[in-house]
Amino acid sequence: MRRIIFLATFLFTIVASAQIFEPVKWEFESQKISDNEYELIFTAIIDEHWAVYSQFIDDGGPIPTEFTFEENETFILMDGLIESDENKVTKHDPVFDMIVSKFYNKAVFKQKIKGNEDNVIIKGSLVFMTCDDERCLAPIDVSFEFNLSSTGASIGKETIIDNVEINDEDTNSILYGLSPSDITKSDLNCENEYISVVGDVKGEKSLWNIFVLGFLGGLLALLTPCVFPMIPLTVSFFTKKNDQKKNSGISKAILYGFFILAVYLILSIPFHLLDSVNPDILNEISTNVWLNVIFFLIFLIFAFSFFGYFELTLPASWTNKTTQGENTGGILGIFFMALTLALVSFSCTGPILGSLLAGSLTADGGAWQLTAGMGGFGLALGLPFALFAMFPNMLNALPKSGGWLNTVKVVLGFLELALAFKFLSNADLVKHWGILKIEIFLGLWIIIFAGLTLYIFAKIKFPHDSPVKKLSFFRISSGILVAAFTVYLVSGFRINKDTNTYTPLTLLSGLAPPVGYSFLFPKDCPNNLECFKDLKTGIAYAQKVNKPIMLDFTGYACVNCRKMEEHVWPDKTIDSYLRNDFVLISLYVDDKKELPQDQQIEVNRINGGTRKLENYGHKWANFQTQFFQTNSQPYYVLMSPDGTQILNQPIAYTPDEEDYTQFLQCGLEVFNQLK
Repeated sequence: MRRIIFLATFLFTIVASAQIFEPVKWEFESQKISDNEYELIFTAIIDEHWAVYSQFIDDGGPIPTEFTFEENETFILMDGLIESDENKVTKHDPVFDMIVSKFYNKAVFKQKIKGNEDNVIIKGSLVFMTCDDERCLAPIDVSFEFNLSSTGASIGKETIIDNVEINDEDTNSILYGLSPSDITKSDLNCENEYISVVGDVKGEKSLWNIFVLGFLGGLLALLTPCVFPMIPLTVSFFTKKNDQKKNSGISKAILYGFFILAVYLILSIPFHLLDSVNPDILNEISTNVWLNVIFFLIFLIFAFSFFGYFELTLPASWTNKTTQGENTGGILGIFFMALTLALVSFSCTGPILGSLLAGSLTADGGAWQLTAGMGGFGLALGLPFALFAMFPNMLNALPKSGGWLNTVKVVLGFLELALAFKFLSNADLVKHWGILKIEIFLGLWIIIFAGLTLYIFAKIKFPHDSPVKKLSFFRISSGILVAAFTVYLVSGFRINKDTNTYTPLTLLSGLAPPVGYSFLFPKDCPNNLECFKDLKTGIAYAQKVNKPIMLDFTGYACVNCRKMEEHVWPDKTIDSYLRNDFVLISLYVDDKKELPQDQQIEVNRINGGTRKLENYGHKWANFQTQFFQTNSQPYYVLMSPDGTQILNQPIAYTPDEEDYTQFLQCGLEVFNQLK
């Protein structure tokens, strides 16, 4: 009875977690344009929350949608294949650190052809990748066929090969040395067996985060020589005029602060107008890797401007016109005063706003994130004018203007210089140039922050610096803090003996390139683990060392796979299990490497029809669906050394370290019981 209950429970959990997803259906049709010209229309109907990727994806990202046409003498292709902008969203992928375009709900692709005969037959195939917020599926091949006639009749359909006898036992034996009937589930179980529940994947940057960052940027701008001296002057202008009551002056100062906020919000309106023409235009600007190079150059300019070698100023005619507007008086005059402040302070606020703009254009949210950041920035600039007008005695607590304002500006210059190399690193990672690997990146940051340390201790000077007669306590403590951070950067060159890579620096997560992107210690497997990328080879080794297997169904373009490898697997307990107690076999379902000819064979699809395996990605995707009835990644299966027995319930994306540790412990416990 207990065995029956256990079996029923196991089957329920398998059905609940292992399933074949088919979120995309393709429709094929054609339209006759002229006597011998046609337009082929490929339409993907996409389930809610799922997406299909564009044709145009930079290297290092998801698999793009690709179309292949079998050449014959009856037709020629005209121009390129066009994808509709309808339902297309272009946004930043935080895992790949790049911009990708994808379609929700429906995607339409069109190809014009010219027929050379009355009856035209067009055959081909398309490959696409689809993901939702929690999982990605292996690239899927779809064959199609169009029969076009000069009379106007046409048929477009997906090509499915039926009535072909394929012996699954023979093909599985050739490909994997196993068949699904060889695999059983152990009837042993552990007390706290973990069953995977896919967690929600939250965006790393929300509007609130951007607003807070903008607010902090505004506070920094307040401490620059372009803005800080204006606070007491402007507040005094409103509160000490003889021809007005005190309450009137306070209300005007508050209005002035509000208009500063309004000015920066208004600056974001043009970006929303662009959005109304094309909702993706802001992020489409970022699809070209060269934008990161442009940002790198812009940040270099900003840095040297802050160092005092030149000033970034707007045309004087702009300032003159806004100053004339101040004479209008009343509410409109106050607005022009706020606008004038925004223009004359540009040399200090421009680089900070430039950083905000760059961050918004390379993140999710587009114009709305830019508006949130501008709002935070404007609020931080405008708030002091209102507060000091309401409580003028607080002005006495403000430090006097002086050389420290230029010091703040120079410090910001060092930070701008460091961030510049982040953008160059983005381009380098995507294009695989290999010019800014971890050694070079860390070395540059060490030089920059060592220079900042020397500057704070007054060992180096810049053009507008005042002589430093005595170091203040704040300056000494700040210098010690920056020096400590420089030493922390140097610690990034420590070698992790367990992984034989550099030690990753937590504070530089998302800023520095991965530690495996290295000249001296490049890594092939995640975290420099020993892994196998072939099933038979991995099983043979597991039998030799008598260790259980962890099958890792993954993909080069799998977002959550990278999250698991970068944020969960490095946990000390998990790393120890993977390194010492299991044989890791990583099977990449999107590997484009061509299979040997004797393995390029037809196999049955699990949901009907057949397909031909052409590359290793096809081979491992077929293995996952045939043997485990699931097609999403990541997917982890713990098995006996000979690969014939599943030790415990397989799991999918599991971002919690404790849950993943429990999964590994359970499998190891069952394996030890089976010995």
